[in-house]
Parts: sequence; structure tokens; C-alpha cells
Amino acid sequence: MSDMASMRTADPTDARLLKALVADARATAVALAERTGISRNTVQARLARWHQTGATRSFERTIDPGFLGYPLQAFVLTNVKQRLLDEVAHSLAEIPEVVEVHGLSGVADLLIQVVARDADDLYRIAGRILGIRGVKRTNTALVMRNLVDFRLSPLVDRLAAGEPAPL
Repeated sequence: MSDMASMRTADPTDARLLKALVADARATAVALAERTGISRNTVQARLARWHQTGATRSFERTIDPGFLGYPLQAFVLTNVKQRLLDEVAHSLAEIPEVVEVHGLSGVADLLIQVVARDADDLYRIAGRILGIRGVKRTNTALVMRNLVDFRLSPLVDRLAAGEPAPL
């Protein structure tokens, strides 16, 4: 992903195009142009720019881990030795079941999302995380049910309607 400072903010034209992509993520540039009333060249240019700047993310986010044989999800709150943070992050990236890691402020340093085949597998993964040099303490929370899926459509809708973000 590119430097956030170099990334511009979406405009209403971007929002119209994003809404069309949310409705059909596999639509061609021609189909998107027809649906939105935006020229094909503009559609292609914006899609390319989004890809280059990191404004759009990986297709992987839409894959259900359960479909891959990992129905169990958990979040691991982790405290680390700050001077070893980069080393810890590198080690976490080497664990296939670690699907996302966020640096936090507050009671924990990292929020690690993991997937597992079952409880025994989760125990193994949690132990592997705890065994990383620089990890001081972990606290694992099992996801019991997903109440609100990842979504940005309400924000895209707001932008497409010309509404400014609330202050």
C-alpha cells in the first residue's frame, strides 16, 4: 500500500463508480461506464489509480475462511516489547493462519485476527504467537458470531449523495 499522505480522498464520481463495483465486483470497465454514465476512459483511469495508490484492497478480503477449512475465528490481543515490534510483525506474517494485524494504542499493542480449523488448532496458533521473541502476553477472544460484516457501502452512499462526512 502506498503512503497515505499521497493518497487523495474520493470524490462523488469515485463514489458512483464504487457503488457500481459493490453491486457487481466483476463488472468490466465498459459495463461500469454504462451503469454510471462515466466515460470508459475515466473508469479505466480511476480503477488504475486506485490500484496504484492502494485505495482498493485485496480480493482476498472477500473469501470466507470457513470455505478454506478454517471455520474458527479469533482475535488475539498482544503486548510486545516495543523495540522488537518490527521483528514480531515479521514473525506474525510468517504464520499462515494470521490473517490481519493492527497496531493499537491502549491496553494492548497488537490486535491479531487469526483463523483456525478447530479449538486444538487455535491452541497451537496461540502458542506459536506467544512463542515469538518479543511477545510478552496474549489474550485470545473467540469470535462467536459475526454481527456486522466488513462494510463501507454506507460511507460510499453518503459520498455519492454529496453529503460531507460528519465532523
